[in-house]
Amino acid sequence: MYAVVNTDDGIRTIEVDEPGGAGVRLSVAAAGICGTDVMFVSFGVTSFIYGHEFAGVDDTGNGYFVEPSIYGGECAECRAGNPQRCTEAGHGTLGMYRDGGLAEAVVVPEYTLLALPAQLDVKDACLIEPGAVAWHAVRRAQAQPGERILVVGGGSIGLLAGAAAQHQGWDVDVDARHSHQLTAAERLGLGRPSGTYDVVIDAAGSESSLARSADAARPGGRIVSLGVYRTTLPIPGTQSLVKELTYVNSIAYGRHEGVREVEEVASMLAKKPEIAETIITHRFPIQEAREAFRVAADRGAGAIKVVIEP
Repeated sequence: MYAVVNTDDGIRTIEVDEPGGAGVRLSVAAAGICGTDVMFVSFGVTSFIYGHEFAGVDDTGNGYFVEPSIYGGECAECRAGNPQRCTEAGHGTLGMYRDGGLAEAVVVPEYTLLALPAQLDVKDACLIEPGAVAWHAVRRAQAQPGERILVVGGGSIGLLAGAAAQHQGWDVDVDARHSHQLTAAERLGLGRPSGTYDVVIDAAGSESSLARSADAARPGGRIVSLGVYRTTLPIPGTQSLVKELTYVNSIAYGRHEGVREVEEVASMLAKKPEIAETIITHRFPIQEAREAFRVAADRGAGAIKVVIEP
């Protein structure tokens, strides 16, 4: 079968052995390219099949999203509904230093599967993973009735954070850099920035986006750090001190009152097909993975979410 790996010559689609071992076999229908994947490629990370945003069908034709978190389920964090914080040996993420879903087929643990709502196309279900990352950030913000939310960053995570916050009943604006991102935000019914905000979600992960977040937050406001910072978090010291800002970290997703956050996102996407229609801008066959990664890495070329369909 074909799979996507990074090599000394960059991203390649190669032939690999069929997956084996214990678990459920799925034919992959679609897998999204994440900014983390692009970053791994730029760092030269090799030796595994890429892809942690994916969905597929089993041998009977039923569609499933694969929650890529691998965890033990017995540690205190897992029992508290935070498998993304698992402390047990072997925890991790499919598609990150272990084989993932950018392949024609996978075998995954049964506990990772989420049966899809009938209204959600399996080829759009790869959006559940980044959607859950965004959903978790909105929940971590602990917004109160009447509060305003600003999302800084108009990539797929930023737009999904805006959609998630809106779906949960909040007034949401998006501060985006590129014109096609602003157009997408408007299509989703998200506003343009104005004034100050109770909650600012930094979905860009840069020094300038964090500075913009601190500037936009009201005194006493909260900033949720959702972007990936590879070194020190560049918090604007003076503004943060004078405004007494609170910073909240958010990573991945888990459970909330016993409900999987990925399940909540699947429900949102099923009810609002315009989210996938707006955010998924490019689809490529697996043989064109190299071009798909090139497009995904070019933020100014009009791409938001690039998907590979094996």
